[in-house]
Amino acid sequence: MATHLAPVVVPPSAPHTHTLVFLHGRGDGAATFAQSLQYSTDSRNRVLQELFPSFRCVFPSAPVGPCLARPADRVSQWFDIWNVGDFSDREDVQAPGLRESVARIRRLLEEEAALLGGRWDRIVLAGISQGAATATHALLNLNLPVSTTADGKALPRRLGAYLGFSCRMPFPGRSLADTRKILGLDGAPADNEVLRNTPILLEHCVDDPLVLLANGRALRETLKGFGAQVTWREYPDGGHWFNSPAGMDDVVAFLTRALGLSGMG
Repeated sequence: MATHLAPVVVPPSAPHTHTLVFLHGRGDGAATFAQSLQYSTDSRNRVLQELFPSFRCVFPSAPVGPCLARPADRVSQWFDIWNVGDFSDREDVQAPGLRESVARIRRLLEEEAALLGGRWDRIVLAGISQGAATATHALLNLNLPVSTTADGKALPRRLGAYLGFSCRMPFPGRSLADTRKILGLDGAPADNEVLRNTPILLEHCVDDPLVLLANGRALRETLKGFGAQVTWREYPDGGHWFNSPAGMDDVVAFLTRALGLSGMG
């Protein structure tokens, strides 16, 4: 039986305008991940919460429970993996947990959108490693309502942005429709409008020993094939983590542009 923990929420230090939902990696936890982000700074030694003080930051927690390959071990994971050295080995074991986690993240995003008056375009979805793999499938399975401005003008159906770090695509090599069929979630969209409209930034370190650079490049090409507009950045070092400071500089510049912000330089 898996244990489910509540998300860690860091409130904004200025009036709330946007929400960042950030999924941690396998074996990590929401509290430790949120704390560790303080060590990834931009070139002026600033962290994301300093740079975006009006952001509410929500860090969901992966379930903690046994894994099939080592039943005696309890692991924090968004979905099971049979072989971390070969993600294609018995890849079917990933589907049940991924299905449950994506459904949870969709519900969380709905709650956060409600706090923003239905402005899904002010939500940033992000993840690292297995958290990014999960968030990617959540993005593929989002069927959003139309948002409107205060004067009633319809906005494109999109999130504010999607950020993926050290990421791969679970169940690669399929069409968008077939990728969605693997999870078979109710309410999945039949089009690619949300994916096409959401600005995407993928970052990967060349020396990542766990999710190899080739996996990140394959994800990039998969999303582009699905119609997404992807900004890709790779860095010579950083391992299975964020590159700092260049990688964080790129995050700040990307979000500033994608969200129509100013004065973040």
